[in-house]
Amino acid sequence: MKQYDYLIVGAGLFGATFAYEMTKRGKSCLVIEKRGHIAGNIYTKKQLDIQVHKYGAHIFHTSNKKVWDYVNQFAEFNHYVNSPVAVYKDELYNLPFNMNTFHQMWGVRTPMQAKRKIAEQIEALNITEPQNLEEQALSLVGTDVYEKLIKGYTEKQWGRDCKELPAFIIKRLPLRFIYDNNYFNDPYQGIPKGGYTQIVEKMLDGIDVIRGTSFQDFVGKFDGKALSLEGGLSGISEDGQYGWKRTLYTGMIDEYFNFQLGNLEYRSLRFETEEKPEEDNYQGNAVVNYTEREIPFTRIIEHKHFEFGKGEGTVITREYPAEWKPGEEPYYPINNGKNNTLYTAYENLAKNEQQVLFGGRLGQYKYFDMDKTIEEALNLVDQEVAREDGVTIYKK
Repeated sequence: MKQYDYLIVGAGLFGATFAYEMTKRGKSCLVIEKRGHIAGNIYTKKQLDIQVHKYGAHIFHTSNKKVWDYVNQFAEFNHYVNSPVAVYKDELYNLPFNMNTFHQMWGVRTPMQAKRKIAEQIEALNITEPQNLEEQALSLVGTDVYEKLIKGYTEKQWGRDCKELPAFIIKRLPLRFIYDNNYFNDPYQGIPKGGYTQIVEKMLDGIDVIRGTSFQDFVGKFDGKALSLEGGLSGISEDGQYGWKRTLYTGMIDEYFNFQLGNLEYRSLRFETEEKPEEDNYQGNAVVNYTEREIPFTRIIEHKHFEFGKGEGTVITREYPAEWKPGEEPYYPINNGKNNTLYTAYENLAKNEQQVLFGGRLGQYKYFDMDKTIEEALNLVDQEVAREDGVTIYKK
């Protein structure tokens, strides 16, 4: 039997960061991944000599210089700035909502004119206590911005009418009264030259990785709960070839507990990728959003523009929101009251798993940007090191 300090379930950014850091500290790690590839949802693969983001657009951005420096040790980043375009019927708008957007919508040229237009629309609606997402959005941006750029896109994302969605989903809608199409406010932003997969490959270099294996199949009945294991092991694989002391689980927390309290809910995505070898430039921008509900996809990604690509051919991906069902890929946790209550119940169960750590978007039932994923993984490493040293770290 090969024995490890850690079994890490999931070869995405969270699991890979944890494995890399713990290996640096002299710990042995075994990583298992249910997909046939590493890197999770940031996986990129070359098609027509273009790095294709297989699970949707991923733009690295952060305000944390420590994280920016950290990720740059694994790849060289370009200076890509995310500046999406929105299509509503036959109209084009710049995003995020800024003076370019307001000029395109109303012909205004000054911040005062734009603010006055929005204030007039909000005042005419007379919404004092928003009862749903639609009323919340209208009370923040007025009628035109909501109808053309928010309503249809949001309804596609969530699969239901905005009147049926709770107001708290939209706490604020940033309006920029400057001519600035940079979607993110973070000072550090870019795309790794050569794609994201290389980052995880470098993190996992020299670490044992088993692909195409789920935790449930790998562990089977030998999950350490009903066994008295020697040598400090908490679990062994069903075939008896691998043993480990502690587990980092980055899969769905409810699946770990066999859904015994019920299913947490997610939104899913479907991707339709098309190679266009005869076309050099399909849409002139990396990301174009389609905000009408009647158009079934939310956006088209043209991957070559992430790396300022030249040359023959292009690859595009249409992104379709979808209802999630067990067995399908979960992408976005639905953090409403019902699901948050259920997650808390699972979190309480997790506290009884003395040798199991839960992390990442699925393990913590929370959406993380890439920089926050790295931050969370590094924090967990610190907690593990402190635990071994007998020090208690209290999370903020």
